[in-house]
Amino acid sequence: MAEGLLRHLVGSDVEVLSAGLDPKGVNAYAIQAMSEVGIDISGHRSKNVTSFLGQPIQIVVSVCDRAREKCPVFPLAYKYLHWSIEDPAAVEDDSAKPGAFASARDLIKKHIESELLPVLQGSRR
Repeated sequence: MAEGLLRHLVGSDVEVLSAGLDPKGVNAYAIQAMSEVGIDISGHRSKNVTSFLGQPIQIVVSVCDRAREKCPVFPLAYKYLHWSIEDPAAVEDDSAKPGAFASARDLIKKHIESELLPVLQGSRR
């Protein structure tokens, strides 16, 4: 969801990469939550963070505590951001999952707008 939101907000001005520690595919509830705000992530694919090791990643954002603890080091990164967002996929009640994904989406968007976009704007000066 973070990748889709950021791509939507910055367009092609910034190369956006997204990966996880244990990718399992793009969750159908994530696709649904993003479609509710007019963003199609159905063509996205989940990738392992190790696939980006050795690349010149400038800003690393972790969106859950586990990712922050286990994320490998990207030596060229000049900024690390961490957002402690509960994993909506961990919600056990299927009827509560759509709301959990929508809440996670909204929280991610809030963090992007208040924390990441200012960093990106500062790096383009």
